[in-house]
Amino acid sequence: MKVSKIFESSKDSEKRIATIPPDSRKAPDGKNLSCIINLDLEKQFQTVKGFGCAITESAGYVLSNLSSDGKMKIVESCFGQSESDNNYQFARTHINSCDFSLENWACVPQKDESLERFSFERTDLYITPVLKQALSFNKNLSTLATPWSPPDWMKTNNDMNHGGKLKPEYKKLWADYFVKFIKGMNERGIKVDGVSIQNEPEAVQTWDSCIWTGTEEAEFAVNFLKPAFVKNGLEQIKIFIWDHNRDNMLKRMKESFGVAGADKAIDGLAYHWYSGDQYDNVKECAALFPDKELFFTEGCIEGGTRPDKWYCGERYGHNIINDLNSGCTAWIDWNMALDIDGGPNHAGNNCDAPILVNTTTKKIVYQSSFYFIGHFSRFILPGSKRISCTMIPFMTPATVDGKMGNMMESTSFIRPDGKIVLVVMNRTEDDMVFELNCAEKNSKDKNGKMDYTVKVNSENSNRTFFCPPRSIQTYLLENS
Repeated sequence: MKVSKIFESSKDSEKRIATIPPDSRKAPDGKNLSCIINLDLEKQFQTVKGFGCAITESAGYVLSNLSSDGKMKIVESCFGQSESDNNYQFARTHINSCDFSLENWACVPQKDESLERFSFERTDLYITPVLKQALSFNKNLSTLATPWSPPDWMKTNNDMNHGGKLKPEYKKLWADYFVKFIKGMNERGIKVDGVSIQNEPEAVQTWDSCIWTGTEEAEFAVNFLKPAFVKNGLEQIKIFIWDHNRDNMLKRMKESFGVAGADKAIDGLAYHWYSGDQYDNVKECAALFPDKELFFTEGCIEGGTRPDKWYCGERYGHNIINDLNSGCTAWIDWNMALDIDGGPNHAGNNCDAPILVNTTTKKIVYQSSFYFIGHFSRFILPGSKRISCTMIPFMTPATVDGKMGNMMESTSFIRPDGKIVLVVMNRTEDDMVFELNCAEKNSKDKNGKMDYTVKVNSENSNRTFFCPPRSIQTYLLENS
């Protein structure tokens, strides 16, 4: 194997997914190793479907303030297929309003049990045009649709905000509401491939929210949503549960899949990052339910924007690497773009986004998080399979305890074209010097152990590389 290309982004330089000659990142003396990275093609894990972002009403509204060229530039940078674009395969959007909407709204705002007055007026104003533009760059784009709340008249608290629950008598009607939305989007040329039953079903929020237990979600999928899909020729639509944080995802998955018929009705679980680094829960879900999808569907830096802050990108890199290494099958960011204040958000819940737009000056700012996502999404193509990527740590003087910990991280995949992708991230203030070894299939020594002596680099003569301080790199490897 040889390293054919290296792509790099560094805090202390202007490099942003810049192509780096492999020779320039060799560490020829091999001294002061931070770690050894061993790749093993024999050990393969989940297949990844791709990466993506959310097209909310707020994101669409922000883009509407730009010229057609400015709007096109942003959409292409996310959904375009060239090496200079992020190659997103998924777009997540909302049924009815969410907090990143201009106000509360519903497709059927007034009580109408026939759903005859179902309207796409708000969806078509800012969301549909961006989805169509995204499709012009990626005709295979998959759209995921999620409700934050049913209309107020369907809920026990008569309010789209502050939690509440779906009234039991409206379960069938709510399933038909999903069908109406999906069919309407399909008529607009937008293919909806999946839905989740509820965004963050354990959270009572000051914005659009609705409470469901794991049993209630599963029973709704089994008895109402899946039958409605089958009846209307939409049986291919994937149904996801949870769509909330990692902390309770294992408990929730066990509860939901304990309901009779859930295994056939539910395709997977969606989750967010706001509770922290509970990656063991992701791993256990993947181990217990190996035939189900695990989609990461939302994460952002909360509390407003952080313009030009490198640590935002590093947080993304840390989360993506660990989610992928734990069994995640798709990774979807939150808002594609927001204004310079992190809005608009009708509840004042402003957040950061990978792309910020000054709607007055029309300046577009690509944040570190955009490039960190790109180090994965541009190179780990749909259909890629994760391979074993182990890091054997050595002394790291640049960490407070002299240990590598999570300050240096990596993940690796083999693509459908046979190329290997290795992503390495160094969050320390010193070079990460590592020896890179690759055991190919059937590469075993006389004792039956994997042989990692295959030398990896552009000239097959030196296998020690370095990742600069506060940097992320993507390596492409292929047969010599």
